[in-house]
Amino acid sequence: MGINTEREIEANLQIGPTTEGMVRLFISGDSIEIPMDFSPEEALEIAEEIKAAAKTVSKGKK
Repeated sequence: MGINTEREIEANLQIGPTTEGMVRLFISGDSIEIPMDFSPEEALEIAEEIKAAAKTVSKGKK
């Protein structure tokens, strides 16, 4: 399985700051919770990657 494989899984995503100065992506589903903490610098890099992917997809839909 890879990033391009579709699955019938529902999950919730929450994003926010922690009291420790990190940025947390918190993914929760039926029987799983995944907290992922990133430094502010890492979070900005991730945000740029998300924006770049969105731009790539939106260019392909025109």
